[in-house]
Amino acid sequence: MDLALVAALLALGAAIGFAAGLLGIGGGMLTVPFMTLLFTLQKFPPQHIVHMAIATSLATIMFTSISSVRAHHKRGAVLWPVAARLAPGILFGSLVGAKLAGAMPSRWLALFFALFVGFSATQMLLDRKPKPHRQLPGAGGMFGAGGAIGMLSAIVGAGGGFLSVPFMLWCNVRIHNAVATSASLGFPIAVAGTVGYVVSGWHLTGTVPGLVGYVHVPALLTLAAASVLTAPLGARVAHSLDTGRLKRVFALLLYLLAGYMLYKATRG
Repeated sequence: MDLALVAALLALGAAIGFAAGLLGIGGGMLTVPFMTLLFTLQKFPPQHIVHMAIATSLATIMFTSISSVRAHHKRGAVLWPVAARLAPGILFGSLVGAKLAGAMPSRWLALFFALFVGFSATQMLLDRKPKPHRQLPGAGGMFGAGGAIGMLSAIVGAGGGFLSVPFMLWCNVRIHNAVATSASLGFPIAVAGTVGYVVSGWHLTGTVPGLVGYVHVPALLTLAAASVLTAPLGARVAHSLDTGRLKRVFALLLYLLAGYMLYKATRG
């Protein structure tokens, strides 16, 4: 990789690490559009660029989530029983989602990503309050919710925070606990999703230098090196600030990123 690409990936990794710690997200919604742009500038095979961006993003989340959750755990904010109840469904859904994404044409994958990000941003802006009596569902409901979170997260290359945090808030889990618990869920999503993308893209291994399945290993290592350093900082800020205003700013950024991915979809 050239120095300009390395510098861009380091800056992106620092941003997604901070976002992961701050809002309990894996950073995929930030990573995928920018990775798509960077891979396009590198003139990688256009029919595989979005798949490569999503797979590399998921692999990065394995490192980011560990760094983020350690910082939240030190503050006693992670609801481990809730994470344990969601994890089986998330693992199953992530594997299914990665297989589905591997079979989707790149332009349709970009369109799906754009619509999903736009929907998530709208939900963040609306900030609807749940009914006071609502609680987390039983075992079956938690498996189903985990399955949906895992499948959609694997398809769009996100760590699940944009689904798991709203889901827990909807069930009256406190915001700081929801963010911290969501951070812990990023790892199983990332592992299962990465395995799925490596398997589905194994025939491409070696066609681009550093490519294993759909995962671009040099980009992964560069992103991970920066993100693991900034994730604890984001977690520290999350426990000291009201994240309401930050969520609104982040939602506006998501609209811009969704617009770029929509442009990619229409351009094919």
